[in-house]
Amino acid sequence: MTLRILGIDPGTATVGWGVVEQSNGELRSIAYGHIATSPKDAPAIRLKEIASDLKKIIQTYSPDEAAVEKLFFFKNQKTIIDVAQARGAILLTLTKEIPTIAEYTPLQIKQALTGYGRAEKNQVQQMVKSVLHLSQIPKPDDVADALAIAICHLHSRKVSQMGV
Repeated sequence: MTLRILGIDPGTATVGWGVVEQSNGELRSIAYGHIATSPKDAPAIRLKEIASDLKKIIQTYSPDEAAVEKLFFFKNQKTIIDVAQARGAILLTLTKEIPTIAEYTPLQIKQALTGYGRAEKNQVQQMVKSVLHLSQIPKPDDVADALAIAICHLHSRKVSQMGV
């Protein structure tokens, strides 16, 4: 069975995305990139751009399921509101297009990729590179994070199907 997962790292200025496919136990990267919005645009325009670009990505790569990073504590209150709004636009778009959407905390993502929930960002990025047999770590960081989220979801699905 082949399963295609769209991983999303939410943001306002940059939304990382990555499509990972699992077939016969092997993981491979199908495509990845980021959606960039201009800080010069009004917040509503930025949200519309994120939703529109995300819909195109979904139509292009036809993922079976999606996984999104959950928000965690932010020191900057303005940033968390902006990211929460972007995340809302992302979840709404995904809900219209994909039947199964999972959400993972940064701790869960790090645990799934490295076996350690407090792993450094570079350790997670190195695991993404290794697991997907990439020649280099995808940039910007949001893209590597999105691929990590997709991998986390595939690992979590496997564990839940085993009844663990």
